[in-house]
Amino acid sequence: MKSVEKILQTVKRGGAVTAKQIADELAMTTMGARQHLQGLEDDGLLAFEDVKVKVGRPTRHWSLTPKGHAKFTDRHGELTIQMIEAVETLFGVEGLQKVADEREAKTYRLYLSELEKCQTLEQKLHRLVSLRQQDGYMAELEKLGNCFLLIENHCPICKAATRCPSLCQSELNIFQRLLGDKFYIERTEHIVEGQRRCVYKINSLV
Repeated sequence: MKSVEKILQTVKRGGAVTAKQIADELAMTTMGARQHLQGLEDDGLLAFEDVKVKVGRPTRHWSLTPKGHAKFTDRHGELTIQMIEAVETLFGVEGLQKVADEREAKTYRLYLSELEKCQTLEQKLHRLVSLRQQDGYMAELEKLGNCFLLIENHCPICKAATRCPSLCQSELNIFQRLLGDKFYIERTEHIVEGQRRCVYKINSLV
């Protein structure tokens, strides 16, 4: 993978970065990192913001532009939208909901079969993250005190979910069914609502 592609991946996963952070991440000089970042800005993929610090000059933070985010979007997004609209035209809102329900059921069965051998919550979540990574969600897991955060830095069905919100609800339904009623899952960040990522907070109820 080229350095510029690694930089875009790093910013997509972690949000705004400095040239120093990129240099450390990719084992290059700060000057080299700054040149790559400047090139990506020239291409319209990154934008920067100078953040004031207590001492010294402001620190420059780079983040993805809409064009930069579009580099990661689902290549089949427009086709999916057309299919959704065709289903709704032919079979109405109820027909579209049936399609979404069938997708949810199929995904749930697949994930359930993969999680059956997992004994603990953490094992299940690590396996779920692996499955979501395979599906293109750039997923990762963090432990925050007594709860876990399932983080998805990309949504490959974002365009479809914007057109058919029940697809997003399906994701939440699947996670809740997989983990059971001993846990409560809350979506605290949501790409479709304009945030950088989707975050699911998993709390134990016992």
